[in-house]
Amino acid sequence: NAIFTARNPSIWGEGTTSCASDSKKFGSWDQNLMTEWHIRYGGRGVMIYWHVEKKSTCIYSQLKRCSSSEVAAMIEGVLRHCTDMEIDRQYVDSHGQSEVAFAFSHLLGFDLLPRLKAIASQKLYRPGDDKPGDYPNLEPILTRPINWELIIQQYDEMIKYATALKQGTADPEAILRRFTRNNIQHPYKALAELGKVIKTIFLCRYIGSEELRQEIHEGLNVVENWNSANVFIFYGKGGEVATNRLEDQELSVLALHLLQISLVYVNTLMIQQVLNEPNWLSRMKLEDFRALTPLIYAHVNPYGLFELDMNTRLPIEVAA
Repeated sequence: NAIFTARNPSIWGEGTTSCASDSKKFGSWDQNLMTEWHIRYGGRGVMIYWHVEKKSTCIYSQLKRCSSSEVAAMIEGVLRHCTDMEIDRQYVDSHGQSEVAFAFSHLLGFDLLPRLKAIASQKLYRPGDDKPGDYPNLEPILTRPINWELIIQQYDEMIKYATALKQGTADPEAILRRFTRNNIQHPYKALAELGKVIKTIFLCRYIGSEELRQEIHEGLNVVENWNSANVFIFYGKGGEVATNRLEDQELSVLALHLLQISLVYVNTLMIQQVLNEPNWLSRMKLEDFRALTPLIYAHVNPYGLFELDMNTRLPIEVAA
């Protein structure tokens, strides 16, 4: 909140309502219930899931197991971030989205904007009132019609689940565990059906708008930059969470979050102080402002300063 208050809109732009989220694997000791083997990155460790807004301010962090749902972590961060920021656009990668995630994001009032890796294999669902041959150029990517009656029948149940998430009476991961690909007999298929509707609308927007694709890539590049700074800051013990106690693991994550967000805060104030001088501000072009970020660390020495004074000696007796 202090960063949001201190920002100069003429330098950073107006307050943003968009946020990107992504996970980062950290190595950890393995004699505990949190550490798991990561099937994509390899090696044992834990996942830290970050929510970072477009100007490199991290508003929420979570310690998760490697097998935890990134969709649940995404929803939890949007609802529980506890800052003054209001999120209405959420950028994720392919692992942070699903059809149920599209449904919940719509019911909770924010726009889910994923960068889909397998975009060529996506299908569009028919609205249901079209006739065969209405869209001859789209036939290869069209599939079955939407079951609107199912959504109408289960509308109250969908609102109940969304309200439970909003009020915090249910854990997102516990709810989303019901909606697995193998559990097709659950009584609330309407959420998956609504997700197909919202995802189809998103795919049409994504394919038709170059500006939207650039916006999503820009947001995700910010959180990738945040993850790269983690490696620089979290240098102790080789970047490994060196404890088996859950409380200490969470403390390490919170300390990393606090240290990194403090770096962003100080850099924001320093950059603004420099650009308050007319000579420097006049040299800035539009491209320079677009590339400006407070998440810089080349000027930081993470190991401290060691002063060498050849005129003083340690108070130790010289051996005979």
